[in-house]
Amino acid sequence: MTSLYWLVFFLILVIIEIATLALTTIWFAGGALAAFVLSLLGAGIEAQLAVFVAVSFVLLIFTRPWAAKYLNRRTVKTNTESLIGQTARVTARIDNRQDTGTAMVNGQEWTARAEKETDVYPEGTQVVIRQIRGVRLIVSKNEEET
Repeated sequence: MTSLYWLVFFLILVIIEIATLALTTIWFAGGALAAFVLSLLGAGIEAQLAVFVAVSFVLLIFTRPWAAKYLNRRTVKTNTESLIGQTARVTARIDNRQDTGTAMVNGQEWTARAEKETDVYPEGTQVVIRQIRGVRLIVSKNEEET
């Protein structure tokens, strides 16, 4: 009879994982599957529970970091992360000493500051986005244009 419970538990965990793709329940589904096999072999409930816990945590500890790394390669960067390295066009003179400057990237205008405090970029200059601090682009000269 416990075989049926383990099978149902396994299916529920797999369905949750398919619905969320969060790598949270798949490890416990593996434990439930191992406990299901043990119950079919006639093992007691204590052994089934022990195997469920052991297999779940072994899978979680040893395979989750690898799986997360492999699957995260295909995730899309957030909007701000994807801007780093892109080229932007200066729309208002960037001068850190005067606390001025804006740049246009992907059709959006951002406040922009030079990476080096002494650099000044006139309107129309192409710059490369090096980082984002808050709502400001930190830019430097586009080396490809020199």
